[in-house]
Amino acid sequence: MSLHPATVERVGPAEPPDLPSPGSQDELVSIGNMAARLRAAYPSVDAVTVEATVTAAYDSFHQARIRAYVPILAERRSRRALRAACRTAPGQAIDDRVAP
Repeated sequence: MSLHPATVERVGPAEPPDLPSPGSQDELVSIGNMAARLRAAYPSVDAVTVEATVTAAYDSFHQARIRAYVPILAERRSRRALRAACRTAPGQAIDDRVAP
């Protein structure tokens, strides 16, 4: 039996894991569908503004490692921004509900 310490192989810094690529076909389809839903939910907001809001929300998650949640997170962020920007009058639709 040898009393020599086991040799430890020194390895350089770990390589970063492969990150999922943003903009997969499924993800882009989901974002496009979301933009259509938001245009319908906020008819008083210009379509260009809705698209810009969706794009900004989607782009804010460009470094997300778990891409499965990006569309729903982008939709929530977009809805929040559109609600804040849109001062709705009583009786006008807000997120599929009627404002008091």
